[in-house]
Amino acid sequence: MTEALRQPEGIDVTKPSPARIYDYMLRGTNHFAADAAAAERILTVVPEIRDCAWSNRGFHQRAATWIAKQGVRQFVDIGSGLPTVGNTHEVVSKIHPDARVVYVDNDPMVELYSQELLGDSGRVSVLCADLRDPGSILDHPAVRKLIDPEQPTGLLMTAVLMFVADEDDPWSMVARYVAAMRPGSYMSLSHLTDDAKPPLAVDGFRRVFDHATEQMHFRSKAQIARFFDGLELVPPYVGAPPSITYSGLWGAEDVQLADSDGSRWLYCAVARKP
Repeated sequence: MTEALRQPEGIDVTKPSPARIYDYMLRGTNHFAADAAAAERILTVVPEIRDCAWSNRGFHQRAATWIAKQGVRQFVDIGSGLPTVGNTHEVVSKIHPDARVVYVDNDPMVELYSQELLGDSGRVSVLCADLRDPGSILDHPAVRKLIDPEQPTGLLMTAVLMFVADEDDPWSMVARYVAAMRPGSYMSLSHLTDDAKPPLAVDGFRRVFDHATEQMHFRSKAQIARFFDGLELVPPYVGAPPSITYSGLWGAEDVQLADSDGSRWLYCAVARKP
């Protein structure tokens, strides 16, 4: 963190946000003291959570690359977080130099700091919006300008749905986004789980977010599988059947080496819309 860190007008810097906590875990600089303190509290109860963050970032990059290699040239990255090394547009443009990306996050700092990424190519845009209002995203001028509904889309929802409560029905939200994509599109998704995790660690992890801008919601593998209803899961690594797996394993060249305690906090999958 730096005292010169820019902030959007009206933001409460005493309230930690998921995007800025994630930035701290990835050893970025776009966070405030409250975010660093919250991250350190999580590390106290879940020491392997920094490994979890890097595992999640690796999954995001590998999945985006894989989707691009299937011929997809346009992406909507919801819950994109603050810019860091290997952002979506940087990853997919290695496959398709003309790839188009729309970043979406409800933390206004993401929009502020991502502006520096845009350049003048006209192929990347960022908007501050809440995934709980699909219409505000799907109908946004930036999305309409860059995302062609007649072409397959890569929908990236990395570690973001865990901030949506059951009563807000995140499954219907995901279905709304998927319905807007043409067949041949792909969805990549990761989500925190408390399956087989120590209850005290889960509770301590969750309570850090009680006074944050968003609250934390852990889900089981079965609950996470519901996000993929109607979609065709792809094999997560060579030799595996189409399935949901841990974040470190998806796309891994050496599955045994990639497995870790941190990775096992996150389920993930990539699926195709038939």
